[in-house]
Amino acid sequence: MPSNTSDTAGHFSRHRLALAALLLGGVAIGGSPIFVRLSEIGPIATAFWRVALALVPFLIVSGLPGNVQADSRPETLRDYLLLLLPGVFLAADLAAWHLALHMTSVANATLLANLAPVFVTLGSWLLFRTRVTCVFLAGLAMALAGVLVLKGGPAALGGGDLAGDMLAIVASVFYAGYMLSLGRLRVRFSTPRIMAATTLSAALCMLPLALFSEQVMVPVTLFGWAMLIGLALISHVGGQGLVTYALAYLPTAFSSLTLLLQPVVAAILAWFILAEPVGAIQALGGAIVLAGILVARRG
Repeated sequence: MPSNTSDTAGHFSRHRLALAALLLGGVAIGGSPIFVRLSEIGPIATAFWRVALALVPFLIVSGLPGNVQADSRPETLRDYLLLLLPGVFLAADLAAWHLALHMTSVANATLLANLAPVFVTLGSWLLFRTRVTCVFLAGLAMALAGVLVLKGGPAALGGGDLAGDMLAIVASVFYAGYMLSLGRLRVRFSTPRIMAATTLSAALCMLPLALFSEQVMVPVTLFGWAMLIGLALISHVGGQGLVTYALAYLPTAFSSLTLLLQPVVAAILAWFILAEPVGAIQALGGAIVLAGILVARRG
């Protein structure tokens, strides 16, 4: 009996730690739009440096003796390909998202890209037969409604371009693929190994896209480099790393809801850093998002 009690206590302790990591990771990723907006180079080049600079700390951590001993090693070509797959999804997501921002309205692109939790939930059910409760679906719907309110309501979703809107939806599908593939890998491999492989494949995919589409690849000031380093270390190493860690202990569908924290965090940071006003409607939308995540957590 004491052993069972100890195992149960350890399970709940890991669960709480994973939930804290998930929320903190969502907050860290939520700061990425600020870094992108303040970057001195184009959006695709910025996305490349985000993963390229993040690769260094992931490679260092994945090679530490303690991590190597505790980690499962890939044994077959299939294992290596599966480790690289999330990075391909991530690169496609980043490219589609940044292009959508330039083709349609910001409100349309943001809302449609935030449909990723819907596709993650659908994919979890179709591919892995994950049970989805009505309470979780209610929380997901509430959180999405909160994002809509945060962005100014239905009236703000006008003036968009159909092709850009569709591209934003494609970005959300790729992000869903990224989350689902990460969730399956965390059953076998450690966070540093997964993130090192994923970030490497994302950088390799983003480099030709950036070279083809951008005229300027390198910032010319220390401020420009600081924005890229902040994006890489805070949003990618910190944010994506913490979310990947949490995927070993929490359902992928619920973990994907952290995406809906990002517009809330971005609005708060824009208020502090860029002096962009946050009105009562935006505050209400943020509160609805948080309430929806809490409801989904109970489901």
